[in-house]
Amino acid sequence: MIYQRKINVVFVLLLLIVFTLITGCSNQGASAAKNERSTASASNAPKEIRLGYQVSPNGELLAKALGLLEEKYPHVKINWIKFDSGRDVNNAMASGSIDFGLVGTPPGSIGIANGLPYKVYYLHDIIGESEALVVKKDSGIKSLKDLKGKKIATTFSSTSHYSLLGALKEEKIDPQKDNITLLDMQPPDIYAAWKRNDIDGAYIWQPMQTKLINAGGNIIVTSKDLAKKGIVTGEFGIVNKDFASKYPEIVKGYISVLDKAVHYYRNKPKEASQVLSKELGLSPAESLKTMKQIIWLDASQQKDFFRERQKPGKLAKILKDTGDFMAKQKNISSSPSLATYQQALFSDLYK
Repeated sequence: MIYQRKINVVFVLLLLIVFTLITGCSNQGASAAKNERSTASASNAPKEIRLGYQVSPNGELLAKALGLLEEKYPHVKINWIKFDSGRDVNNAMASGSIDFGLVGTPPGSIGIANGLPYKVYYLHDIIGESEALVVKKDSGIKSLKDLKGKKIATTFSSTSHYSLLGALKEEKIDPQKDNITLLDMQPPDIYAAWKRNDIDGAYIWQPMQTKLINAGGNIIVTSKDLAKKGIVTGEFGIVNKDFASKYPEIVKGYISVLDKAVHYYRNKPKEASQVLSKELGLSPAESLKTMKQIIWLDASQQKDFFRERQKPGKLAKILKDTGDFMAKQKNISSSPSLATYQQALFSDLYK
């Protein structure tokens, strides 16, 4: 009886040893497979991703504030580079100093017309009240007709500049004939000029728009008003062609990051505004207001704007209309065809 018990104990011990060996081999195999996948993933990713961003209350700025790209690619150096306008982003892309960038429709249409080495991969938003003409309360300006003889600042070749010129054209106002001085300034310079009383107003985006209002300004017209008249502006993401060709999965991965940020805002608007307030330099309440002034687009809404190469979507048409207008303003020598603008879009990402 005792002998039988000894045999049973030995048998159980042998089973435990065998089980431990099998489990250990299995875990080592799983760990090796995991390391192999991690190594493969790292080999297909760049050592650094350089992003040219602007301070705009949209999904990209929220993704930056939440650290979503850093979370997705923990072994890649994420370098966020701040720019004041789309034309500066264009220059950086032309020099090869950034991989991703954000521009508005006017600088984007100019960049495509000039053959800059990038393609459009994502439409972040359609601009509404987040861009507007703000004038000093004591300037005597109550409407666009009152701009005669006044000094108005904006950032040339930007969405605001495009909207301002479009607004004047709608009212049949000629800046030269009506003695309206249009000044080319970056947002920080606009604020300084406003404080010095060097300008009577400015067509500008958020968060600078809110700062001008808080400093004694009134809104005369917004880009939402102009969109109803067919003067549509938006912000979209561009990516260097060589980078996209070498790292196509990174482009797709970043789109998933932007999509996640948009849904975070939609599901938790108050929390999102608290996060963005630090980036915008506004209070959470002011930030939330600016965030609601644009139409945030997620990944599922891109297809209608990008469509296919043979069937141009809304974005290509917006860029073409913008390019035609910029050509008339002599910002570019000529506006390319609708097909050229469509070819500049990464339509294959949204089949």
